[in-house]
Amino acid sequence: MIPPIYAILDTGALARRNLPPEAAAEAMLNGGARLLQFRHKGHWSRGMFAAAERIAALCAARSVPLIVNDRADFALLLGAGLHVGQDDLPPGHARRLIGPDLILGFSTHNPDQLAAAAAQSLTYVALGPVFPTGSKENPDPVIQREWLRLPRPCPLVAIGGITRANALEVLEAGADSVAVIADLLPDPCTPETVRARMEEWQRLLTA
Repeated sequence: MIPPIYAILDTGALARRNLPPEAAAEAMLNGGARLLQFRHKGHWSRGMFAAAERIAALCAARSVPLIVNDRADFALLLGAGLHVGQDDLPPGHARRLIGPDLILGFSTHNPDQLAAAAAQSLTYVALGPVFPTGSKENPDPVIQREWLRLPRPCPLVAIGGITRANALEVLEAGADSVAVIADLLPDPCTPETVRARMEEWQRLLTA
């Protein structure tokens, strides 16, 4: 089951705030996170993989699923789930690689892509961006809100520009979960403030 808040550890956003990803992961877990995605769009150095290993161990110790963005090979090495986009490894091939039991998510951006996802063996499907977002260099157009109620084969995670101010309306519009990057990283961004922010999100979505 996908929890109401889908927390994303974006290494680029964390680097800009001078917070190591493993410190952010531990803070989010201590704040009640029930799922984490490790999102790294740059080169996977040995140091980055070592950080991902430490995060995987933190998640395993709390029985919290970890999902790796884009890279099926690293997901397998980490024993993690996988999230793929429209330009990544097709979901069918990804499922063959990671097996039937690991989490597999897939990004969609319009009704045609969402309908096509029904033929895939997915754990969840993401749809967005719901609002303008700064987390992608070339984001897709903002979706129409009514698309959040379209038929789908599995839980739907809304993504893109979601904050504490708009998350409840997104869930009320039909999403099962909301993915968040920027609004989990307060200013100043420290382990203490990240934990407090995650606790605030948990109170908002589990009240």
